[in-house]
Amino acid sequence: MNKEFIPYEQALALKELGFDEPCFGYFYTEDKFFETKIKNSELEEDCSISAPTFSQAFRWFREKYDLIVCNDYGNNEYFYWLISKDEKMFFNNEDEEGNVTTYKTYEEAELECLKKLIEIVK
Repeated sequence: MNKEFIPYEQALALKELGFDEPCFGYFYTEDKFFETKIKNSELEEDCSISAPTFSQAFRWFREKYDLIVCNDYGNNEYFYWLISKDEKMFFNNEDEEGNVTTYKTYEEAELECLKKLIEIVK
C-alpha cells in the first residue's frame, strides 16, 4: 500500500509549494509512515509531512497549475511521460536531438514525472 504514496522528499517539496489537501497518510519522520486522514496545516510543524498519493499529487498540479500529465508506454518495454500546459509540451529529459528518456517501469516514470512537475513550478 505504501507504494501508492509519493516519497518523503517529494511530499516535503509539495508542502513547500503550498500543498495542503487532506491525505490518508503522513510521514512522522523521513523513514516512518503513518496512516490517517489529515492536512499539512493540522500536523505538528516540526515532525510531520502529509503523504499524498501519486494520483492526488498529479490532480493538485492539474487543478492548481493547469499542468496535465500523460503517462504512456511503448510496446510494454519502456515507459515515458508528457507534461503539457496550454499548448506547451514538456518532455522528460528530451535531448538536443529530440531523443526522449524512457524508463523500465511505470513507477519509475511516474516518480520522474512528479520530480519534473515540482521543478517546473519552482
